[in-house]
Amino acid sequence: MQRTKLFVIGQVWPEPTSSAAGWRMLQLLGLFLKQYDEVHFASAAALSPHSHPLEEMGIACHSVLLNDSSFDALLRELNPDVVLFDRFMIEEQYGWRVAENCPQAVRILDTEDLHFLRLARQEAYRQQISWSDELLYSPTAMRELAAIYRCDLSLIISRSEYELLVDQFRVHESLLYYLPFFAEKKSEADSALLPTFEERKHLIFIGNFLHEPNWKTVEVLKKTYWPKIRQTLPEAELHIYGAYASQKVEQLHRPPEGFLIKGRAENARLTMQSYRLLLAPIPFGAGQKGKFVDAMITGTPSITSKVGAEGMNPEIWPGAVTDSSENFVSETMKLYTNEGYWLEKQALIPMALSNVMADNETQMLFVQRIGNLSENIALHRNQNIIGRILAQEQYAAKKYMSRWIEAKNISSK
Repeated sequence: MQRTKLFVIGQVWPEPTSSAAGWRMLQLLGLFLKQYDEVHFASAAALSPHSHPLEEMGIACHSVLLNDSSFDALLRELNPDVVLFDRFMIEEQYGWRVAENCPQAVRILDTEDLHFLRLARQEAYRQQISWSDELLYSPTAMRELAAIYRCDLSLIISRSEYELLVDQFRVHESLLYYLPFFAEKKSEADSALLPTFEERKHLIFIGNFLHEPNWKTVEVLKKTYWPKIRQTLPEAELHIYGAYASQKVEQLHRPPEGFLIKGRAENARLTMQSYRLLLAPIPFGAGQKGKFVDAMITGTPSITSKVGAEGMNPEIWPGAVTDSSENFVSETMKLYTNEGYWLEKQALIPMALSNVMADNETQMLFVQRIGNLSENIALHRNQNIIGRILAQEQYAAKKYMSRWIEAKNISSK
């Protein structure tokens, strides 16, 4: 019997303790390990002290080079049945090589979030202009949409992003699969062991600072929200956690003001469960936010913006969703001081989680979808004529540029 192989090409080596993207990738890898005989992971990035030990999970790891034909040799040797690209930039870099060396392999794009949507919102925020759908039609959007068309299936983590692609950009649903964060089993006994309202103290924000929305959220908290909150809660402190904090983040450390930069949290959930409230007035972004899943699993109510709650059912929110500075401060005051109100919001967590997480059935349907694609890949690609056109044009451009860079690198040695 032929062994089945899945090959993941990562932008970086997964760091689940640093970012939601790393945690998401680890969830996908765990699912793939149950379904495929071999799972391989490759990246041109350097390993860090916080990279997850994938080999201990049974995943074969490969360090690869950019613009180098050694990657072609690896593809031919492995001959994978399925290849997953981690973000559209990786598909741009390696997609043509996969198509050329493993033409029958199902090509999947994990978008993580829609980069063009996040960047459009970031641009509106930077320029302090009103939102317009015209901001969506950027060069980044054209690149990301082209990658979606060139792939056989793209994973979309947020329902609102799925609807944006289908309704506004007319991407056919056969090319998309809505797959949010995976549900985790949590017993009533586990919930009973969580710290109580009285046992918790202070407020928390957490986020990877390589991600621009997290830095801007901390800046907004420090300049806009925290001075007003501190006036009403003079004994409370706001503790800021996050990997890769830059100097501009560290400079916001003000212990006399109760605003403390705490650095990396090695265990986000263990850290979060000692706090009474998560504050995250995210000004722009996209996709699901891992910090809110962590908050729900640790029984921690949260207050965020409409963008922050997007894709996670803001109608049932264990805390508050508001873009009003006044409401944000008043809800913080009420949730921090009123145990009954805090417990009322905490009680919404099971329903909130169940509505935004992929259960086992959803995960198995995803695996079945890949299997169906494998069996009908020629028909699927013939029905995606835009993807075939883009592949022919874009892959040719990327191929010859990459070959030129490779030749140049060889000649300079």
